[in-house]
Amino acid sequence: MPEDARAADALADRLLHRLPADRRVLLAVDGIGASGKTTFASHLAARVTGRPVLLLHADDFFHPAPVRHARGRLSPEGFWLDAYDHVALAGGALEPLSRPGAATYRDHVYDRRTGEAVRPDVQTAPRDALVVVEGTFLHRDELAGYWDRSVYLHVPFAEGARRMAARDGADPDLRRGPLRRYLGAQRLYFAAARPWSRASLVVDHTDVRRPVVVDPAAVEVAVARELAALDAPAGR
Repeated sequence: MPEDARAADALADRLLHRLPADRRVLLAVDGIGASGKTTFASHLAARVTGRPVLLLHADDFFHPAPVRHARGRLSPEGFWLDAYDHVALAGGALEPLSRPGAATYRDHVYDRRTGEAVRPDVQTAPRDALVVVEGTFLHRDELAGYWDRSVYLHVPFAEGARRMAARDGADPDLRRGPLRRYLGAQRLYFAAARPWSRASLVVDHTDVRRPVVVDPAAVEVAVARELAALDAPAGR
């Protein structure tokens, strides 16, 4: 087995170790955009044996564009406050899934293809399912209390911007345009939640082939340094 596969498997097994087997368990995978959340969550789900797994994506709980952009298309506050329908995510999915016994839930309220709000039929969750939720802002106050276990994937903003540019064609300059909005929203999130301090496990995911467990305090220092560098006048 390649070294990178062994590292990812070991991290997944560490997160899954001694989870209660007789009830549903909720596990969050949090991180900035392009930190590898979907890949990590999918790998985690694939490591599970002996119980059903439900994989939910926070991006399936977006608000439609008129709500997301009500404060302006480039507003950091708009992304932080209005991008996600946390009422639907919490009330329609996490709340029922966190209760013991039978539960029905909705796994999305937003159609990414059309950009429209939808109201799909409810689904029934197995009593012993592992529910893996991946997305941004998952350690904010409205959601943090739902997780039995969670991971925060740390990736420098510059690396996240490089990946988003390669994936989506976004302008990688964090000081302007759409990524400036996203960076500003993450600043608000970090100030409100310090997600690395709330996570059960913090993983440096800068090199996705070699994920490494790191000290939350080290991530806080690294984030502060990167933000300070971004705030410095250009050319310094």
